[in-house]
Order: sequence, then structure tokens, then C-alpha cells
Amino acid sequence: MQEKTKLSDFDFVLPDELIAQYPSESRGKERLLRVSSAGLEHYQFDDISKLIGEGDLIVLNNTKVLKARLKGLKDSGGSCEIMVERILGDFEQSREALCQIRASKPIKMGRKLLVGGHKVHCSAREKEFYVLKFPVSVGDFLETFGEIPIPPYLGRSQSSIDQSRYQTVYGKHPGAVAAPTAGLHITEELLEEIKGKGVRVAELTLHIGAGTFQPIRSENIKEHQMHRERYEIPKETADQIHSTKSDGGRVVAVGTTVVRALESAAADGVLDEHKLNGDTSLFITPGFEFQIVDCMVTNFHLPRSSLLLMVAAFVGQKRVLQAYKEAVKEGYRFFSYGDASWLEKNSCSN
Repeated sequence: MQEKTKLSDFDFVLPDELIAQYPSESRGKERLLRVSSAGLEHYQFDDISKLIGEGDLIVLNNTKVLKARLKGLKDSGGSCEIMVERILGDFEQSREALCQIRASKPIKMGRKLLVGGHKVHCSAREKEFYVLKFPVSVGDFLETFGEIPIPPYLGRSQSSIDQSRYQTVYGKHPGAVAAPTAGLHITEELLEEIKGKGVRVAELTLHIGAGTFQPIRSENIKEHQMHRERYEIPKETADQIHSTKSDGGRVVAVGTTVVRALESAAADGVLDEHKLNGDTSLFITPGFEFQIVDCMVTNFHLPRSSLLLMVAAFVGQKRVLQAYKEAVKEGYRFFSYGDASWLEKNSCSN
């Protein structure tokens, strides 16, 4: 089949009222739309254990969201907002971070910003990012003065509920500035139920950057440049994936970030031991050949977005747009705090 390269081929009508502004009342009670060659089926998320069987492997992204948003003042007096993209160097000790700064005018090198009465020094610029030096370790500074960076499209301030619900229950390695949202539905009880069925659970880490919200601006999707994100796949996880594949089980990725990490490290149908750690700018579009992931759990994504293109590559463009049309018709909730889908890989890319 001919690969689709026009961004307008991946558009759909989404009513504003279907964009979830807050999380559901309880984790695991969100809706789940199964998309497979057999058609579309409706479930509740905690019914996902019915779709996973003995011998399968579920892979989670155990990153944890930083309190990455800081509000401050320029030394000239104007207000600014800082979004930490990545801590440079050792997480526990580093005083430097790569940041985005929102202000009325670009910040000049050598200027200082005031956050919580403390000076933050602007030392360099790397494309759209600034290198900022903090008075103490960046991690400690964010914990004291930062806010959870809820998605910008929510158009609201941080709420107390975001402190817990914009984190997965299994997050353990701080470093992300956006949540791996497919995992927000998973409870500890569900994980135990899945394990009780003979399903293995593995983890990797991919620290999601603010670039995940970056829109595609070119009609020709081949011209889009993906943001870079850091990932780490433990050898134990790689071994579990290889044994699952050898035994005929399925690899189930919880979230597009898990898909991106695993497929970035793939070579000839296995994970390359030399690619288990690194940065990835992998842009998955229709025509991409998936080597590792058999099933994907993911939320419903923005029209014309890189994440929608990945989903279309996984199940087929026609099928994903049919699924999204059904989700809109049935009133599914969209985006980070919305409902989820269970996707089964399709060999056809149309």
C-alpha cells in the first residue's frame, strides 16, 4: 500500500466537550476501546485483564513527572515561566537544566531570573532551549518551587488532584515533564490481577519532554523533525521480551513512549544490546515496520499529531480513523485524562 504523507489525511472532528479536563473519579474505571482486525469492542479499562493472557508480557514506562513548571520574574521586572525540559548530568546533584522560557522578549545570555526569591542564571542557549544554572540541585529546587506541568491544552491551573493523578502508581525515576498517560489508568490491584494470570510485567524508562506537545506544522509529514527523548531499557526487560517472543507470547506496550523506546532499540526483530540506552528521535509514521510490539495501550490523541500517526502506523490509517469516529460518537473522553484504547498490530498499513 502507498504510504500516506499528507497531514490532512490524519484529521478528524473532535468536539471540545470530549477533551477531559480532569481525571476520572477512580483509576481503572475509564472506558477502553479495543481495535483489532475483528472490529471494535467496548470495555472498561480494568477489564484489560481479559485481553491479556498467560505468556504475554506487559511493558510499563516507570518515569515520574517532575514539578517542572516554575513561575518567576526577569531581573528587569517582567514575569516569566520556566519549563524544565531536561536536567543535565546527575539527577541528584546537577544544578543545570535545559529549559524553555516563556517571556515577553527572548532572554539574553548572562541575565538572571528570580524564582521564589532565588537567582537562576541564564548561561547559554541551544536552539529553542536555554541552559539555566540553579542555586541548588535542580531536583531539590523543583520540589520546593515547582508545579506539576499539566498539559497546556487543558487551559487551567494545576489542581490538588493533579499531584497524584498525573503520576502513574508505578513511577519511580523522576525526569519527565509529561506523564506516560496510558499508565494513568493502571492500579496496583490491576497489576496483581494481571500477574495472577501468568502475565509477566517489565519496565523501562523514557523521560518524556515537552516536545511531546509539539504540533506538526508541515502538510508533508516527512518534513517534521521529532524531539529527542532519553530512554533506558534494563537488560532484564530485554531478556523478558526475547523469551516472550521465543515462547509465542505477545509484547504489550503501555503507552506510545514504550513503543518508541522498544522500536528505537530494535534490530532484526530483537533488541540490540548496544541500543538499550540512548536518545531517540524516532518518528513513527504509516509504513513503519514494528519489530517488537504486538499490542499497544494508549489514550486518544490530538488530530494531526505525531502520536496519531504512530497509532495509524500500528493499526492502519483507515481503521484508526474509524475507531476515533466511533469514540467520538460514543462520547469517549480524549487526551491525557481521557479514556484509552487497546490496539492490536495490523500487518496492513492502509
